[in-house]
Amino acid sequence: MSIHRSDKVDFTQLPHHFDDKVTLAVIGGTGLYDLPNLHPVARLTISTPWGFPSGPITISRTESGFPVAFLARHGPHHDLLPSDVPNRANIAALKSLGVKAIISFSAVGSLQPEIKPRDFVLPTQIIDRTKGIRPSTFFEHGFVAHAMFGEPFDLRLNKLISDHIPSSGFLEGEQNSHNHAPILHSKDHTNNGEDLTIICMEGPQFSTRAESKLYRTWGGSVINMSVLPEAKLAREAEIAYQMICMSTDYDSWNESEEPVTVETVVGNLKANSANACKLAAKLIDVVAEHGDELGSELAGSMKFAVSTNPNGVKKELLEKMHFLFPGYWPIH
Repeated sequence: MSIHRSDKVDFTQLPHHFDDKVTLAVIGGTGLYDLPNLHPVARLTISTPWGFPSGPITISRTESGFPVAFLARHGPHHDLLPSDVPNRANIAALKSLGVKAIISFSAVGSLQPEIKPRDFVLPTQIIDRTKGIRPSTFFEHGFVAHAMFGEPFDLRLNKLISDHIPSSGFLEGEQNSHNHAPILHSKDHTNNGEDLTIICMEGPQFSTRAESKLYRTWGGSVINMSVLPEAKLAREAEIAYQMICMSTDYDSWNESEEPVTVETVVGNLKANSANACKLAAKLIDVVAEHGDELGSELAGSMKFAVSTNPNGVKKELLEKMHFLFPGYWPIH
């Protein structure tokens, strides 16, 4: 993949439209605000029935011409709290581009000693500790549907990543503050087939020590503030979704370490944001070559998940859902 530094690009001069379908999107979390190893070709501002997304969506191409959409979850200047991220608009905007798979990056705290700062984690399960203040569905009063969520991450996408990215050596020469080369922790390669579980908390404050210790007894592997409702909305939108987590600290359970501070988190993020870009670049190439079927198992799943008779749904609700699912339910 050729390297094109996006910080040399005047984004204001990029086209504001892109006519081709974009099947892969990357959502960047704290510390990952663009993909500097790709060549930007468009900068889109997309309005959805749920408002505008966190910021403009950048369309870039790889050397082979494969298009990728990038969206900074917290905005290009990181001015959105985790609870304020317009998740519905983010997912709806990506869906409108034709996105079938999302690779999402997020900074996390580690709940296990083997997951060291600056390691990467490929979670397979989620425990929800948010407070119910984040809209977590596209459906609403008068139009009811239920989506299966037993496997919150897409199994095919998870396997594609774990099969093509080695657990160690994928960032050769890199080390963290513990003189430890970063590892990609996955269910099959490093966790003996056991789930890697991410706890999603409300924030923006970090956990108390008591909470952190409780999450460890639940089998939590890492903790963040962003995987929900992002993963739920991607499932409703029939988009294959996988979050990749970058450990920045040991949360507050590890009393042999200093309690987590913003300075610790930011220091690790600044030192390792390049690692996330390198991993993203490898994964984009993998998906471009092997990801033709991603999302196919979800296609059409929501069409028959509706409990409400569409003939009784208000026209304005059907029009909103038509943005996500054109042709699923006729608008009378």
